[in-house]
Amino acid sequence: MAGKIVACPHCGTSIEWNQANRFRPFCSDRCKMIDLGAWATERYRVPVEDSDESALSAEDENPRLN
Repeated sequence: MAGKIVACPHCGTSIEWNQANRFRPFCSDRCKMIDLGAWATERYRVPVEDSDESALSAEDENPRLN
């Protein structure tokens, strides 16, 4: 049975999602490394919402210093 066909997140090339593709979800080592570099240089970011509950004082962050 053939695996599911997915698009490489970097270049969009159609690839089969299976155990034989050692770079999945990417099509190649090149696309995998380009994506890793984008995360490392903070080109990609996970959005964070500030809320009153998540704001910690310095005392809450490291109670051993008190």
